[in-house]
Amino acid sequence: MNRFAKLAVAASIATYVLIVVGGLVRATDSGLGCPDWPACFGKWVPPAELHAWIEHSHRLVAALAVGPLVAAVGLITLFTARRHDRPLLAAALVTGVLVVLQALLGGQVVIQQLRAELVTAHLAMALTVLALTIVIADRATGGALPPSAGGLPTRLVAVTSVAVFAQMLLGSWVSGTGAGLAFADFPLMQGGLWPSTLAGGALIQVAHRALAVAVALLVLWTARRVRRSVATPRTRRLAGLAVALVIVQIALGAANVWSRLSALFVVPHLAVGAALWATIVLLYLALRRSPALETAGLVPGQASAAPMSTLGESLRAYLALTKPRIIELLLVTTLPTMVLAQRGVPSLWLMAAVVLGGSLAAGGANTINMYIDRDIDDLMRRTRHRPLPRHAVTPKRALAFGIVLSVLSFVWLTVTVNLLSALLAASAIGFYVFVYTLWLKRSTPQNIVIGGAAGCVPVLVAWAAVTGTVQVPALVLFAIVFYWTPPHFWALALRYRGDYAAANVPMLPVVRGEAETARQIVVYTILLVVVSLLLFPAARMGLIYLVAAVVLGGAFVWYAVRVQRDLSDGRAAIRLFRFSIGYLTLLFAAVAADSLLRLAPG
Repeated sequence: MNRFAKLAVAASIATYVLIVVGGLVRATDSGLGCPDWPACFGKWVPPAELHAWIEHSHRLVAALAVGPLVAAVGLITLFTARRHDRPLLAAALVTGVLVVLQALLGGQVVIQQLRAELVTAHLAMALTVLALTIVIADRATGGALPPSAGGLPTRLVAVTSVAVFAQMLLGSWVSGTGAGLAFADFPLMQGGLWPSTLAGGALIQVAHRALAVAVALLVLWTARRVRRSVATPRTRRLAGLAVALVIVQIALGAANVWSRLSALFVVPHLAVGAALWATIVLLYLALRRSPALETAGLVPGQASAAPMSTLGESLRAYLALTKPRIIELLLVTTLPTMVLAQRGVPSLWLMAAVVLGGSLAAGGANTINMYIDRDIDDLMRRTRHRPLPRHAVTPKRALAFGIVLSVLSFVWLTVTVNLLSALLAASAIGFYVFVYTLWLKRSTPQNIVIGGAAGCVPVLVAWAAVTGTVQVPALVLFAIVFYWTPPHFWALALRYRGDYAAANVPMLPVVRGEAETARQIVVYTILLVVVSLLLFPAARMGLIYLVAAVVLGGAFVWYAVRVQRDLSDGRAAIRLFRFSIGYLTLLFAAVAADSLLRLAPG
């Protein structure tokens, strides 16, 4: 191991120690042992008080070990020949930036009295730094990763790493919200296998235990696949270590409850969790370098590409059924709406619950839509690559998948958010499937105008999640998305007019022609701009939103007029389509920024 790699390893060890010391700070309730930052009681040397010194030790490890080591790694990378290794340079620079942000975030944790979401974000950043320093050390010793390396075990480890990371953060949330003893009778919950009530800390604790089971199963499955299909001793050892760590982690979790959160068990619980995270990262890197990624039961060197890719292809096919890009576009409107409703930042848990519930609802509706439209998707060039036309998923399974996602969304939103949000999301699914897909889409050129209402519902769900009601500003936001949808979609329909004609779908360009479609685009764009300005008085918005609405609206009108003036240029329609996505994103970003900064006009 060269000196640079040793330096990166030292940075990894220091970061790990910092995480463990942070766990000691939390377990001993010393987070506010120094109530100010960066000094401690106004001095650089804390008073002779136990909690102050525990908190101060955390700061010392960060300032005297992690910071200098990461800085040294970054500087050596930047000012030596290693800077030509672009991935290494990027990792080193990102790590340096994260360490600075980590220090500032640590200060905010103290200043804002240990807010649970800030503490969780603080841990997330520390775990990311730990992973990056491990990656830097691995790259310094092993060189570039093979471009074709991978396989089923590697993908399993990637999935497991996400689950472990999520479990670590959820554990921090459990601690930060005081949910650690929501059930004091581990492994039972209120005397049974399932609690009688799910609210507040009980729900968080149930989620933590459920994810722990998922992590354990993933680690066991991954270890089994690695031992049966990869002949590298290092990967076998790492896989075995991961299994041992997850078993110890579960035992420590039980001890946490039985000891009523004694620091003697809480600190090792975090330490083992961080060690498991580091082990999974190392295992992933080792698998990427492994020369043999054969499936179980085959001799070394025997070809097995098809079986190894089956799981990944299936997962990608089911993901494609949900139309992830459409989900992303819907979620662009969700979080800013919640910020406006709160007039600040809602709890991270509520935002995450709404995003997950909304994603499940949209994914379920989109999947059922693909099931119904599989016949016309097969006739259109733009949609022939979808999972059902290319037989990547059977129609029966696709329909079942869509129904399951829809039911899960309703249950999830009901349990974690409120019944109104769940009902609104369910109404959007029903409207999209039964009104738009089954009725309007194949019967009228106004299909997207009326049917587009389903895509407007996420703003109502978001507003109801924060306030428990649907108020006038939410209805104006609904109208903004409603009037945005026709010009957005018709621009795409102009480009693929031939596809819709071949599939006998009465989209406006097919039935009324390109000139009329372009005229309607201009009309709806003007209506969109007018409606967007209505939010200014309806929600008492400030200058940031007003300027954004005027500037973005003017640009939207300009793009729409360009389409009308030059119908022979199909690129104008695509430019409008692409701009419309940016318009919606930036307008709702302005909603959030205005709500947080609140710059009044005049």
